Amino acid sequence: MRVCLAAVLAVVLSLPARAVEIQEVTSPGGITAWLVEEHSIPFAAIELRFRGGASLDTPGKRGAVNLMMGLLEEGAADMDAQEFLVAREELAADYGFDASNDTVSVSARFLTENRAASVDLLRKALTEPRFDPTALERVRGQVQSIIADNAKDPRHIANATFDRMAFGDHPYGSSLNGTAASVAALDRDDIMAAHKAALARDRVYVGVVGDITAEELGPLLDRLLGGLPAEGAPMPKEAPWMLEGGETVVPFATPQSVAVFGHRGMREDDPDFFAAYILNHILGGGGFGSRLMAEVREKRGLTYGVYSYLAPMDHAELIMGQVASANATVGEAVEVIRAEWRKLARDGITAAELDEAKTYLTGAFPLRFDGNSTIARILAGMQITGRPIDYIDTRNDRIEAVTLDEINRVAGELLDPEALHFVIVGEPEGMGAGN
Repeated sequence: MRVCLAAVLAVVLSLPARAVEIQEVTSPGGITAWLVEEHSIPFAAIELRFRGGASLDTPGKRGAVNLMMGLLEEGAADMDAQEFLVAREELAADYGFDASNDTVSVSARFLTENRAASVDLLRKALTEPRFDPTALERVRGQVQSIIADNAKDPRHIANATFDRMAFGDHPYGSSLNGTAASVAALDRDDIMAAHKAALARDRVYVGVVGDITAEELGPLLDRLLGGLPAEGAPMPKEAPWMLEGGETVVPFATPQSVAVFGHRGMREDDPDFFAAYILNHILGGGGFGSRLMAEVREKRGLTYGVYSYLAPMDHAELIMGQVASANATVGEAVEVIRAEWRKLARDGITAAELDEAKTYLTGAFPLRFDGNSTIARILAGMQITGRPIDYIDTRNDRIEAVTLDEINRVAGELLDPEALHFVIVGEPEGMGAGN
């Protein structure tokens, strides 16, 4: 989940400094969307994000929201799963449904000539899902297969252990997939309750791109979303932080250990977030140009890859990283990472590093607007993360405005080597078992 979030954040923060005409559209029923009109091809894309996500799972019902999202395309209104699939294919429409801890998302692509019918079919999926017993058992089996596979994946085990230790009984402390037992116990009533909790008009953010005008979009939004509840379930409380610095080893028979590491981070609405973003790029987010890659891989050959990222979630904020190394060398990799964390916190970065990072972030790695769906996702993401509508035009100026003094102050405040906790999954030599 955090890796996906970091990837989305990197996309949003890497938008090119170019003019993009975004219109804010409010439907007659009061639903707001951001629209980019593009009439060169008869095609449009819609991205819906509903805040709350799988964190709205109630105690004992972990996995309900995720399972519910997997069932939305498995029949709606008077159509069973097969009939729904045939109707979608006849329209040449494409729908996607996904869940994360903080959001559920719905993506749609359709031809202009089939717009009305495609939107109506999606409306049925969102407002009249069937949750048929046969579909429920089929999708439940798919989720349980994922859970079983994850139980044998060292990376998943490391992340799950870190989350459990850091967040305890908060939803962030467990997988949004649920456990084999919790998913097995979910019934249709639980799925219906999750649907009512997660899909509501008071928490939706909409991005639309393509062959549609603002005048056409307003009524479409009301038709698509007007049948959803006005309000969903209350948002979860802030997640507790329960993890101190140190190391935890989870024994696992493998020739290579995986280490996940991190501590508390920074909220995305913090005035210093852009400085933290640049700082992380230099620390471990900049690929082969980062300090961690230079020290752990290039100088010592301890790993094929190591990285760090910021993970500002709705109810907690982290700075995280991951590395994999042979059992005989992972202990050294951990010490090098901790030492680099300490060095950067104490000494900061150089002017040359800052200039190079700014050049890369403003020019060498711009987002390519490669399709309506991509842009629609960005528009919804900008809204849900609180970015202003002119963000695309002003983003590079904000990066350029960060000074060396600011970023070095943030390095000293954000990076805490004593709070850094490593969860190592494997058979690391010279490191004892932990929780």
